[in-house]
Amino acid sequence: MHKRVHYNTSYLPYLLVAPQIIITLLFFIWPAVQALYQSFLLEDAFGLSTEFVWFDNFIDLYHSEQYLGSFARTAFFSVAVAGLSMGMALFFAALADRVIKGSHTYRTLLIIPYAVAPVLAGTLWLFLFNPTLGIVTYFLDAVGIDWNHKLNSSQAMTLVIIAAAWKQVSYNFLFFIAAMHSIPKSLIEASAIDGAGPVHRFLTIIFPLISPTTFFLLVVNIIYAFFDTFGIIHAITAGGPGNSTEILVYKVFNDGFVGLDLGGSAAQSVVLMFIVIVLTVVQFKYVERKVEY
Repeated sequence: MHKRVHYNTSYLPYLLVAPQIIITLLFFIWPAVQALYQSFLLEDAFGLSTEFVWFDNFIDLYHSEQYLGSFARTAFFSVAVAGLSMGMALFFAALADRVIKGSHTYRTLLIIPYAVAPVLAGTLWLFLFNPTLGIVTYFLDAVGIDWNHKLNSSQAMTLVIIAAAWKQVSYNFLFFIAAMHSIPKSLIEASAIDGAGPVHRFLTIIFPLISPTTFFLLVVNIIYAFFDTFGIIHAITAGGPGNSTEILVYKVFNDGFVGLDLGGSAAQSVVLMFIVIVLTVVQFKYVERKVEY
């Protein structure tokens, strides 16, 4: 006999979900609505005068070469971070799945970066690649590489990509290793008996079976690169040199809190939110069709 739970009052389910609904309204819905409204305004730096300008802020963005250039930087940055972090996490998960001795220690060490705050992660890599005192810079100089990300835009972008990907590897690793453990061992053993090597087993059995997890992480990593890398970029380069690492989310900060262009900054945040929504919808609608469940 199956026992069913019955609530004496119909208000209890609503009370249980009320805290999450309140948090969503206060910290997600309300700021989004406020940003949308503010994107149609032209305000002075002190908020003393406000003028409703309709779509003028969005038109100014369309004609801004600096803003359009941030799109290309953001696209390159997000693809590089997602590809590098997911690739390294998949590689480590494949190795961890084969480790027998010390597997718990190995996996624990791999998930440590996930507990590091983005600003601290950026500061850590900043010290490692410091042009004067960095230990990595010392070895690069020994092999003839002149490293100075404060002056070289390509090196600055490379550094923030490495730092952002390193921060996300642990998150991806946890999902990949969990997905690999869910694969029936009988499939792996049968393939091994048939003579398939480790690489062949991974490409033909393991990777297709973890494609739902890969698809999920693809969405998460793209959104991570768009939003959650602000602290890393702010700690390492602050958008420099010469705005070479100023991606969309950092330009919102620069124009709004540094340049005090509140209306233009709000318009940028609305565009950024729209881009992420479109990317997520496209990925779920079209990319998901190629996923093997």
